[in-house]
Amino acid sequence: MQRLGLVGGAFNPVHLGHLLVAQAAIEELELDRLFFIPAAQTPFKQETKPVSAELRLQWLRLALAGKTDCELDDQEIRRGGVSYTIETARAYAKKFPQTKLFYLIGADNVAKLGEWRDAGELARLLEFAAVPRPGQTPVEFPKPFHGRMLKGFPLEVSSSDIRARVKAGLCVHHLLPPFVAQAIDDARVYL
Repeated sequence: MQRLGLVGGAFNPVHLGHLLVAQAAIEELELDRLFFIPAAQTPFKQETKPVSAELRLQWLRLALAGKTDCELDDQEIRRGGVSYTIETARAYAKKFPQTKLFYLIGADNVAKLGEWRDAGELARLLEFAAVPRPGQTPVEFPKPFHGRMLKGFPLEVSSSDIRARVKAGLCVHHLLPPFVAQAIDDARVYL
């Protein structure tokens, strides 16, 4: 049975933490392929408007260049509006009916899974894999969700930290893939 991983988010911007989580998931879950699925608008951060979809897609393409086990999926951007994981999970379950689907989340989101749209159906379609941030204690998955904690490569970095550093005029090149760092500089965003 094929094993596919899905990782969603704003990727505003994609950073080394995202790529380390991806690598940990590929290795620990023995994934055949991992899909990065940027949200048009995340439901729990509707007050935060990400930079344009075009820039986020460009940065993901740069970050994933040469990674043969990772792929960019822009279905949520194409759908537009608020991106709900259940819609994407349904699309993958239909497209890959004989596949084990894993969805990657930060461990800080595990306790909130019951608040996600159509949570019961989501729990049937996906197995969740969570990556704790450095110093974070593992948490139990709420019923009816099934999941596991990954060891990962702990790195304390977030997209909001990167945006704040850019706005403050601080260097972010050590937190981003090199081509993404250059593209952010060139686009002059987050200033």
